[in-house]
Amino acid sequence: MPFAPLLTATIETILNRLIQDNPLLIRQFARLKGNVIQVHLKELDQTLTFVFSQQIDVLARYEGTPDCYLSLTLSILPQLREQANITQLIKQDKLILEGDIQLAQKFSQLMTDCKPDWEEWLSRLSGDVVAHTVTQAAKDLRHFLQTQHQRHQSHIAQVLTEEWRIAPGPLEVADFCDRVDEVNSQLSRLESRIQSLTEKL
Repeated sequence: MPFAPLLTATIETILNRLIQDNPLLIRQFARLKGNVIQVHLKELDQTLTFVFSQQIDVLARYEGTPDCYLSLTLSILPQLREQANITQLIKQDKLILEGDIQLAQKFSQLMTDCKPDWEEWLSRLSGDVVAHTVTQAAKDLRHFLQTQHQRHQSHIAQVLTEEWRIAPGPLEVADFCDRVDEVNSQLSRLESRIQSLTEKL
């Protein structure tokens, strides 16, 4: 993977900076010191190794044996906080875990709590007023885009069900299900009558 060094350097820099700025993350990081956790990201088909020492070192290649190995998609990482979820994900083939389950939980907690405070970071560069204005504008833009996306999805659903008649509407689906249930009921009654007549003959 050609961009592996850039990827690992970026992740390493961001994680270490976030941890330094947050006392809660410093405590979580301390619980992982001395451990090596290897994560295979299915989306990128890339394995990253997180070495916890005085800081986090992120490596694209690692020759040793990690204390914990995970193969997963990023979307399920937050679910690893609960041991019951880990068992369920393994059964569903969404997670491969080798090694210490508690390490996986601690790692998941640290990674999901490492959320940057963009307003704080921007304020260091541009001042509080500009940082607040930019952050608020970004939030408003995100909300606007989410609203537009939902409206677009709703419009497409209406076009498919009402105008083009490609997909059935909710009421049509419910009516169809009711009819199927009625046919099943009639079939059961018919089978019972046939069975009764057969026994008489």
